[in-house]
Amino acid sequence: MRPRKVLRIGRWEVTKNAGGIDRKTAAVVAAALLVLGAAVPLVLAQGGVTLDEGFYRVGVEEESPLYPVVESDPTFAVRDSDAELGSEIDLRIVGSQVVASDSQKGASALSELRSSVDSYNDRVMADEPNQTAAFPVTVTVTYAERNLTIGPADGTGDGGTDGTTGDGTGDGGTDGTTGDNGTGDGGTDGTTGDGTGDGGDGTGDRDTDGTTGDSGAGGDVGSIARGLTGSDEMSGTPSEISPPFPFQSLILAFLFIIPLNFVIQAYGSTMLSERLNRRGELMLVTPVSRWDIIAGKTLPYFLGAMAFEGAIAGAVIALEPGSGSGAYAMLAVVPLVLLFLSATFLGAMFARSFKELTFVTVTITVGLTAYAFVPAIFTDVTPIALVSPLTVVVRDIQGVAIAPLEAAISTLPPLFTATLFFVLGAGLYREEDMFTQRSIPLKVLDSLAGRIRRRRSVALMVVLLMPLVVLAELVAVAAIYPISLGLPRPLWLGLILLAIVTIEELAKSLPAYAGFVHSRYDRTVRSALVVGALAGLGFFVAEKGLLVVQLLGGLPEVQQAAVVSAGPTAGIDPLVGLGLLLAPLALHVVTAATSAVGMRSGRQGYAIGLTAAIAIHFAYNYAVVMLVV
Repeated sequence: MRPRKVLRIGRWEVTKNAGGIDRKTAAVVAAALLVLGAAVPLVLAQGGVTLDEGFYRVGVEEESPLYPVVESDPTFAVRDSDAELGSEIDLRIVGSQVVASDSQKGASALSELRSSVDSYNDRVMADEPNQTAAFPVTVTVTYAERNLTIGPADGTGDGGTDGTTGDGTGDGGTDGTTGDNGTGDGGTDGTTGDGTGDGGDGTGDRDTDGTTGDSGAGGDVGSIARGLTGSDEMSGTPSEISPPFPFQSLILAFLFIIPLNFVIQAYGSTMLSERLNRRGELMLVTPVSRWDIIAGKTLPYFLGAMAFEGAIAGAVIALEPGSGSGAYAMLAVVPLVLLFLSATFLGAMFARSFKELTFVTVTITVGLTAYAFVPAIFTDVTPIALVSPLTVVVRDIQGVAIAPLEAAISTLPPLFTATLFFVLGAGLYREEDMFTQRSIPLKVLDSLAGRIRRRRSVALMVVLLMPLVVLAELVAVAAIYPISLGLPRPLWLGLILLAIVTIEELAKSLPAYAGFVHSRYDRTVRSALVVGALAGLGFFVAEKGLLVVQLLGGLPEVQQAAVVSAGPTAGIDPLVGLGLLLAPLALHVVTAATSAVGMRSGRQGYAIGLTAAIAIHFAYNYAVVMLVV
């Protein structure tokens, strides 16, 4: 690509096309986005919105002792006590007596009133000059970060000194923490701090000031608390301490994802307009490459999206004193913007009309928004949220430290997937494909077949699809995770494995099927077996290469999984170990060959072969997981 030509095409795109949107419409859209970008940070800074204001109607006189409670709570709307119970009011208060309407709303109003009375009493007691008499018991919960470490098998070693994991027996630290199977004496401030360490945990029950110590295993509770509350401590009466709702994470994720849905509408329109009525033919005959054209047309929309994201990040950081620098946030947004644009570009190459493009764009919007938005809501709850780049954005805005490896896990899969989408779309950006009217499934096969020249090309194509496979599997796991909490272990494990197996088999078989449809291969059993074996080999190499990168990168979860997987094979014969290592290769070759043999006879044969391959792959994975885990 030549930068001068790219910039010139980008300037033409801004001045001539602009996605087919006139200036008035563009001004209205820009104003709406600016209002949204200005309003939501203000709402975020205020800590949220009151959705239930005036929801319950209460009839109460000013002389009633409960009137200050009702009047100070925005959930209640004060009405005349003589109003009809049920149709006009939900609660009637006469003196200190409360009567609720015979309805579900009345029962809910009564429950809300009890909570309001408790909160009102706490506020009144908080104004008392003698706080010791008002609140004889005050609890301070300190959230400490917990890091899982694997200690020696003999149980030797010192306990932790800050409520973190110890790796064996030993004396308690200065704050009353303990190691595994060890005890720790009290702290230095005269408080009782004796605690016992649970075997293998290294838990500590008390620290120097009598506060609750770390439990020694599990997730990063310190980071969770910091993200939810803004600090590592929660203090107050026992009735005041409760897990807060992650409203900030939800609003931040929503705020950064909304502008992208507007940008891709204009981008998809301008790319499809090049294909209708052969408008793009003049550009194709100019002395510029297809990559110059694609980059030039994409550049204005990319810069516009980044400008919106930067303005939103700057506004939030300015309104939130404890926010981070925003550097990680802007870097994490780049692959997300590219993913939206690349998926829209590929969809515009597939669509035959603006009506079909609308369907494609809606699908892209729903799918990618779910991928980016839903995991980011749980930024402060579970590490699974790292599948989304918005998790890095939310953490950076909240001022939470971000490890480079965590940022890489969140951003590299969408970045590589965006590159793949642009490559596949560029394969169709030529006269013989741009101006033909074919259905979307056939266009998908055209984009895959454009990169296949000979048999071994299918292996390379499968390797190139690996970023999309990783991204799809991450989305599948993140989608199944919320519903898996209430399901039995074999069931939710089977759902996850079925989703992963289906994605992998589609990635291995679609390039081969595209080759057969476009007559790149002979429709013989021998040819199908060779093509299937090459597809399986390509997937095996890409899969193991990705695993090696994760292990070298120091990803704790992957390292622990590798240790668990190696447990049953420790001390076995090297030849047996080699056989177990090559078993996945045999699996991928067999399943890919099964699909390839079926696809020789057409679409129905492909469906039968793919189903058989999924069944074989699922049975193997389920058996291995149930034996090892």
